[in-house]
Amino acid sequence: MATTATMAATAITNHRRGRRLNMAVRLGEIRLRRYPLGPGMILVWVLAALGMGVAVYRWIYGLGATTNLSDGRPWGLWISFDMMSGIGLAAGAFTVAAVVYIFNLKKFYPIVRATILTGFISYTLAALTLMVDLSQPQRIWHLIIYWNIHSPLFEIGWCVMLYLTVLALEFSPVLFDALNWKVPLKIIRAITIPLIIAGVTLSTMHQSTLGTMLTILPDKIHPLFYSRLFPLYFYLTAIAAGLAMTVFESFHSSRTYGYPFEIKMLSKLVKGIPWVLGIYFVIRLAELFITGKYLYLLQGGAPAVMFIIEMVGGVLVPILYFSDPNTRNDVHGITWGAFFTMGGLILNRVNAALIFMDGSFYLPSWQELAVTVGLTCLGLIMFDAAVRFLPMFPEPTPKAVKRL
Repeated sequence: MATTATMAATAITNHRRGRRLNMAVRLGEIRLRRYPLGPGMILVWVLAALGMGVAVYRWIYGLGATTNLSDGRPWGLWISFDMMSGIGLAAGAFTVAAVVYIFNLKKFYPIVRATILTGFISYTLAALTLMVDLSQPQRIWHLIIYWNIHSPLFEIGWCVMLYLTVLALEFSPVLFDALNWKVPLKIIRAITIPLIIAGVTLSTMHQSTLGTMLTILPDKIHPLFYSRLFPLYFYLTAIAAGLAMTVFESFHSSRTYGYPFEIKMLSKLVKGIPWVLGIYFVIRLAELFITGKYLYLLQGGAPAVMFIIEMVGGVLVPILYFSDPNTRNDVHGITWGAFFTMGGLILNRVNAALIFMDGSFYLPSWQELAVTVGLTCLGLIMFDAAVRFLPMFPEPTPKAVKRL
């Protein structure tokens, strides 16, 4: 009996050692997918550290010591750019996930992991931005207990928290696959469809509700940029810019890490952008004439110029780029189209929520800029770490890998 027990214990020990050995080998394989760390990434690390240092300084000494915000201008760069634009650009995560898993277009599966990662990073940065912008971030938990169901911010806060959780679960198979954790991987794969449906629902709710926040400010936003249709506009532009962000991320991965740029697949993915932006353009143009706001265009000035730049550069140019098969199937053509589409979303948010909002004069302080740049660099670091240590893409072409 003793001998049998000893043999059983030895077998169990060897099995565990074997599992640990396999895990070590697995992790060793992951670590081998590193890339040379060049001056570019070193600069990114420095800027991220500077931004985080300024954020800590802001938490210690308050908003008044670090920002140019005031009672007359409570929303600044962090809300209009980091929050509204960042969340809008992250819409590719729910769009591509819905295309692949709900509409069953499996040909787009190779870009799902990177797209969900981009969305997860963007929402993480948005949450960090909110923690920096809140006057008392230590009370963020009040949102969970004290419900103000009539506030758009309440709905946005809950949706962002829940969707960030959904994105973490959607991305977890990449980590489980890398660590060879079969049981958690099996569980997540079993609930993939419910997760995707939940993600699409939550994204639809808070992408549009970000626009709802601005509908309550009709007397503060310039008439050219104010609309009761903000929820619809925010949702449509987020879908278009989210798909464009997928192209931009793929181009970045191709140029930086040597992974193949799936031009044929991406050219099919962006076919929907002209339709989405076309609907947006027609509705907004109709509103312009129905409400008489076109008269503000005839007056000229900075509002008219910025409106034209937004609509031409951020809407019409992408429609032309992505409607042309030759441009759509060209690496530089599709990338420039994505760039203009993302720029259009950013202008849409910044024009309404920052530049042409009445109130005290506002120019972001260097600390606000440092935090924005630092958080952006932190996002690049997170993406770089995932590419280095997780199976995000097929193996790159060795000669294409360069110093980062």
